[in-house]
Amino acid sequence: MRRNSKLRLLKKTASLLLAGILLAGSLAGCGTTADKSENKTVTLNEVAHSIFYAPMYVAIEEGYFKEEGIELNLVTGFGADKTMTAVLTDEADIGFMGSESTIYTYAGGTSDYVVNFAQLTQRAGNFLVSRQPIENFTWDMLKGTNVLGGRAGGMPEMVFEFILNKNGIDPKADLSIDQSIDFGSTAAAFSGGQGDFTVEFEPHATSLEAKGDGYVVASLGEDSGYVPYTAFSAKKSYMEENPDTIQSFTNALQKGMDYVASHSPEEIAKVIQPQFEETDIETLTTIVTRYYEQDTWKTNLIFEEDAFTLLQNILEEGGELPARVPYEDLVNTQFAQNAAKGAADK
Repeated sequence: MRRNSKLRLLKKTASLLLAGILLAGSLAGCGTTADKSENKTVTLNEVAHSIFYAPMYVAIEEGYFKEEGIELNLVTGFGADKTMTAVLTDEADIGFMGSESTIYTYAGGTSDYVVNFAQLTQRAGNFLVSRQPIENFTWDMLKGTNVLGGRAGGMPEMVFEFILNKNGIDPKADLSIDQSIDFGSTAAAFSGGQGDFTVEFEPHATSLEAKGDGYVVASLGEDSGYVPYTAFSAKKSYMEENPDTIQSFTNALQKGMDYVASHSPEEIAKVIQPQFEETDIETLTTIVTRYYEQDTWKTNLIFEEDAFTLLQNILEEGGELPARVPYEDLVNTQFAQNAAKGAADK
């Protein structure tokens, strides 16, 4: 009797141990699944919040970043200088801005410099707005006028001056370019009576037209030709320590690029509308169509060497290039190539 009681006790103890092992294994398995399902938070600092960057907002709104395991924290820097500062001080993991900023930082001797890994736009995204409607505008009409321009050394201003030089106009002698107004405030200043012309991104250009305060007379994107206007970049150390994150981020962007390449402006506008709630869908569609028709966005994110050379030519011509910098140091195409290949294989 005592023996049977002992046997029952051993069986009960063994059952409890087995249950404990199974429960531990189950909990461990749950923990592993949770770890895999947790998205990595990435802070992206964008130079401006503009419809010009539609493929990125498509990637956000269509959930492509989450599909790639990224929880995106989007912050607007309001200027390439501020975006670059955020990246250098680790306030942001990735910056989205004109690549001229990476050249300036590298040339300045920064050891942990910022490297471009994905190019989004291939044309300028701003427009020349006149106070009066002008039919058959030509660039020589700017001689003797006052134009509200951009920050010295920034891509908007450099591309503007590049176009002027292409048309035989001296930016310093033939007209007056006001560079004293903060980024994003030029449209309000123009409405207030400053300047004969202003250089504006969307939606400010269309907004000025809607209010009757100005008229779009030229596209800097069309007149400058293909220019590597904006790209995604991160510190060299961050890219070395987080290659999987950079790859996932680039994959999500490529999905956004693919969507834009295969859908109409109306469809694109509908997808990104939550990013621009203050802009009605008709205006949003008009702006997207304007960018769409001038071939603003690349089909892949690869930052080619000839584009980087052109960028340095523009900066050198504008007197803003401290020294030529090596493409292989400041551009990494591996992630964009992998993303393009992955998209092509599907």
